[in-house]
Amino acid sequence: MQSKASRPNIRRPAAILVMVAATALAGCQQKSAGLGNIDSMTTASTVPASYEQATELAKKWQSDPKNLKKGMAYANALDSIGQTQKQLEVLSVLNKSHPDNPQVAALYGKKLLASGRSNEAVVVLETATMLNNKDWRSYSALGSAYDQQGIYDKARTAYQQALTIEPDNLIVLNNLGMSFALQGDLKEAEKTLRMADALPKAASEPRIRQNLALVVGLQGRFEEASAIASKDLPPQQVEANMAYLKTMLSQPNTWQQLQEG
Repeated sequence: MQSKASRPNIRRPAAILVMVAATALAGCQQKSAGLGNIDSMTTASTVPASYEQATELAKKWQSDPKNLKKGMAYANALDSIGQTQKQLEVLSVLNKSHPDNPQVAALYGKKLLASGRSNEAVVVLETATMLNNKDWRSYSALGSAYDQQGIYDKARTAYQQALTIEPDNLIVLNNLGMSFALQGDLKEAEKTLRMADALPKAASEPRIRQNLALVVGLQGRFEEASAIASKDLPPQQVEANMAYLKTMLSQPNTWQQLQEG
């Protein structure tokens, strides 16, 4: 297997979606082809904050650091202005101050996952699912975190639990399918993604089809993959994607490239 230093520099077309989480989650963030965005707890305002507003919210929270509403308002403001690391610090404090709050744990875990800190996300999201075993989003995020850690059996269990709560959910089916793909089980990945694509609501979700085209292409069925991808992408992009797949499959470390993103 080639090292990173000796690996050919293959440029991946943006439309090829490979889930390593995450991300949705994951995406992962994030290296994820999940269909949904990370959830946020509702605060008094959904208007993007300015730095001045964030500073004011910081003062209010710091004067009363156990106040969950003030803390979440500040955390959301930090998210709005792109202060991810500071937001994680605030969410960590809130999670410790409110260890029995499943919403705080879920949000903190998803933000950790989106930042690529999947080992920490696993611990927090496991707690979130124990605190609220009816939240499919937490189970789906937990599955993405397990996938990032290469713990595929646990990832599937988490996704199946999410599907028990929310049957036929496209986000979960997408992540489940790509979890199989990451482990190299392309047949099961294709089966799962075709199941998702057959659902009526999948008509408005091109990412399902692009991931399906990916796993079909990874099996060497380029003409079929092109036909699937062409439902949503222009010919030039489809051609670029297929060229990328053919080049990638000619390398000896295909699965390492998929996992490293």
